[in-house]
Amino acid sequence: MAEYGAQPRMGFFTDTSVCIGCKACEVACKEWNGVPEAESAPDLLGLSYDNTGALGSNTWRHVAFIEQEKPAVDLGMPTVGAPDQQPEEPGVRWLMSSDVCKHCTHAACLDVCPTGALFRTEFDTVVVQQDICNGCGYCVPACPYGVIEKRESDGRAFKCTLCYDRLGAGMEPACAKACPTDSIQFGELDELRERAAARVSALHGEGVPEARLYGHDPGDGVGGDGAFFLLLDEPEVYGFPPDPVVTTRDLPRMWKRAATTAAGVAAALVVSFLGRRR
Repeated sequence: MAEYGAQPRMGFFTDTSVCIGCKACEVACKEWNGVPEAESAPDLLGLSYDNTGALGSNTWRHVAFIEQEKPAVDLGMPTVGAPDQQPEEPGVRWLMSSDVCKHCTHAACLDVCPTGALFRTEFDTVVVQQDICNGCGYCVPACPYGVIEKRESDGRAFKCTLCYDRLGAGMEPACAKACPTDSIQFGELDELRERAAARVSALHGEGVPEARLYGHDPGDGVGGDGAFFLLLDEPEVYGFPPDPVVTTRDLPRMWKRAATTAAGVAAALVVSFLGRRR
């Protein structure tokens, strides 16, 4: 294995503006990684065409289908009756997005894992080693995106590995390989960020002002994501937190305060003991 830092940081750029919701990425992920089907979810969730629901231990890629009412486009076609008598039926647009583990720069799941089961690879991605995971579940609430989950039938935590085994063999992840529209793009993170910025500029020039990037900024609350997105609406619409923050951010300050408090208590006890001896 190469020494950490010897490889450029690799990641995903998901351009949701060209996602067609085919779910080829979900299928490819399950097939390559041997991810089992959902254990407790029903076959049909009744939520539009999205029958996966969310990321989890058995869903490392999740394609969301978000249906929005939008005024129909006037194509100038002839109508029947007076214009003021025409029913105003809203049109519909689909926002589709393939979600995945963000492989955060500051990964709280790494911070809280007591066994070292979670580790950062030479590609700067975050992977769970199942043979070391003891199923404590500390990583589950630590993730600001709600990505990682314990598998009911197994007890251990599972999530996307960014196809670590494929990267080591010089191959791209299965989901990116299977995507027919290049909505999921894999490569060196710095190059992907440049490509994403150019794409947003192009969409703005084409009259799509709502296009924006999510998770690309190294200055955000998690230090930037290794998997970031181009969105066509607010992050909350896609189920993303608007301002994610690494959940272990305040631990050093908390430990410092605890140490200061403990020292104060110890000093008070010493003074009290010495006072009694007099």
